This record gives sequence, C-alpha cells and structure tokens, in this order.
Amino acid sequence: MSCVPSNRRMILLFALMIASAWCGVARAQAPATQPGAKATRTLGIVLYPMFELLDVYGPAEVFGNVTKGLKVVMVAQEAGPVTSAQGPKVLADFGFDDCPPLDLLLIPGGMGTLAEVKNPAMLDWLKERSNQAEVVMSVCSGSAILAEAGLLDGRKATSNKRYFQVAVDHGPKVQWIEKARWVDDGNRVTSSGVSAGIDMSLAVVSRLYGEKVAANIAVLTEYQWHRDADNDPFFRPK
Repeated sequence: MSCVPSNRRMILLFALMIASAWCGVARAQAPATQPGAKATRTLGIVLYPMFELLDVYGPAEVFGNVTKGLKVVMVAQEAGPVTSAQGPKVLADFGFDDCPPLDLLLIPGGMGTLAEVKNPAMLDWLKERSNQAEVVMSVCSGSAILAEAGLLDGRKATSNKRYFQVAVDHGPKVQWIEKARWVDDGNRVTSSGVSAGIDMSLAVVSRLYGEKVAANIAVLTEYQWHRDADNDPFFRPK
C-alpha cells in the first residue's frame, strides 16, 4: 500500500490533471506552420486619449493568448500612460518615434476618435505603418480614423452601430456595411463596436494561425465566439 495519504494523492492527481490541460492548450496555440507564414509577428495596439477600454483589452486578450510567435505591444503618440474613456490608464510601450516594425496593427475606437481624426501626427503615422503591415485592424469607431487617413478608400468596412454616421462622414470613398459584425477585406479588417473586436480578433487569429488555435482561445477565455461576420446582433434596421 502507498505511504502517501489518500488526500495528498488526490491533490497530486488534480495538479497533474491541471498541468496536462494547460499543456494541451499550449500545444493547440502553437502557430500553424503554413507555407510562407511568418515565424514571429508583432502586434501594435494604438492608444490615444479617451480610447475605449474593451476595444483594446478584448483583442489584447485574444492575441496575447496566441503566446508563442506573437508579441503584443502598446503604442501611442508618446510613450507612457494614456487615459481611457473609462478612466484607467494604459502604459504605451513605445511612442510613434521609437516604435519597432509592426506586422499587425490595431486601432480602437472611443470618444477620443473625434480628436484623432483631426490629428496629423496620428494620421501620418498610420499611413506610413499601414503600408508596412500584414494586417491593419480597427475596432468600433477606430475605422473612422483609418478612413480619414485614406486607408479604407475603395474597401469594404464597418463600424460601431450607434455612431455609424461618424465613420461614414470620414470615409466617403469606403463601402460601409452597417449590418456586419466585422468585415475582412484582405489586409484591412474592421469590426463593429466594443465586444465585436473580440470576434474579429478570433477570426484574424484563425486566418493567421489556424481555426483550432482560435477556437481554443475562445474556450480558454470562456467566450462565446460569434462567427457570423455578416450579421451583427446589435444592428437595427432604420
């Protein structure tokens, strides 16, 4: 008979089960070895005063859980703390001047959008970096900033349903799709408001790293992934 008490055996067994489960998640999150795929990528999430908090942290949670092969950094016009619309400050790792090369780029929405569409430093930086990025993404009214920079001209895109006209006004050359949850137009991917950024991020992860990786992240974060890009449940016909 084992000299290990039964309660202790149960604790050890439970610990082994947890470790095994986490190892399985880690294996599932390893980047897919697709022909021509990059071994490592850097995602830059752009911050600005009065950005929407979940627009940043929803995608950051998704992409951050890819773990191996993907690094997430925060970028702002100047490095340091940036105040969100909800109050908490987020630390920007880099400013526009010292930001490293970015493979993926994401800009959130928020009340600060109205100031950023008039900010030449933001618009010029986005134009420069978007030309170098594999995929450029926006959440919520962030698409209005991309549109103002001319980065969505001739493309299909969407935005926050409650402030949809804001995006339309800044992108007369954009094919706006109001009903969509998110729109994938090649190297430009835009989502509807707030939580839709999580659905979009999972879809981009699925494209870059495989559906199994994205599905496992959804399970890991206990998120019910809305997979229908064409239909936003928050869309209300006028």
